[in-house]
Amino acid sequence: MGRTRRIMKDDILDAAERVVVKLGASGLSIDAVAQEAGVSKSTVVYDHKSKGALLEALIDRRLSQEMERQAQLVQDAADTPHPELFGRIKSAERVVDEAERAVAMAISASVSHEEKLQQQMRDWTLADLKAMAGGSRPQAALMAYLALSGFYCTELFGFHQWSQTERSDILEGVRTIYGSYPDK
Repeated sequence: MGRTRRIMKDDILDAAERVVVKLGASGLSIDAVAQEAGVSKSTVVYDHKSKGALLEALIDRRLSQEMERQAQLVQDAADTPHPELFGRIKSAERVVDEAERAVAMAISASVSHEEKLQQQMRDWTLADLKAMAGGSRPQAALMAYLALSGFYCTELFGFHQWSQTERSDILEGVRTIYGSYPDK
């Protein structure tokens, strides 16, 4: 008798991510994820009671991964004038992949009617704003962070892609905003 493969939560979330990449947020369903994962619908429902819960879990995982990566980059930027800002700038050097873009679009599509997702995004933004205020030259850090956020969102949502040279120039400009913004 063969062993039954035990499906892990990450397997289901990996399948959900593939569905979102292939079909977009509107194509995300319990059925589509079950089919993509090669499991029954009840297996998906066991851990994720609804499409909303599945999307929340997918977003939680992506945000957790991004926060871990960001924390490492902030630590690596300890010798810069504002590690929180400069760590985030370093993070923006990496080109966003299709899975990240698809999850971002799913967040965007869902955030208008999912209060929990709205709160997650507010919390993440508030944490970033507190990080900017916590270092030296908080007003300069805030201005640079806002410019960085605009750059990052433009790429994340696929509105425009810059070449690597343009990306480097833009991020150097964000660093310059911090360095040249007048202290008050």
